[in-house]
Amino acid sequence: MAVYALNLFDVSNKDEYLAYARRSVKEVQAHGGKVVSLGKFREAAQGDLTPRSVLILVEWESKAAFDSYCNDPDLADLHPHRENGTSNYIWHLFDKLDDLRPILKGSD
Repeated sequence: MAVYALNLFDVSNKDEYLAYARRSVKEVQAHGGKVVSLGKFREAAQGDLTPRSVLILVEWESKAAFDSYCNDPDLADLHPHRENGTSNYIWHLFDKLDDLRPILKGSD
């Protein structure tokens, strides 16, 4: 089952993040991921989450594909660029749904 990885963060070191971004697109694809959306923060419409300046939404073929990207020993030198180039990182995984029935089922 496909999963979405929601990435929200601020860029704290452009050189470090660029070193990650240049290589990560190819590696994400090689591990079964596809960037679905990129975004720059516009405004807070509702809620109490501290805004982050960047949004990246990645669709992964499965949780196993996501884990393979995170844990691939050949990428051990890549992930520190993301960690050192960003701050206030939120990385949440969501199951892909065709509709909301699985969430609403049984709720009254």
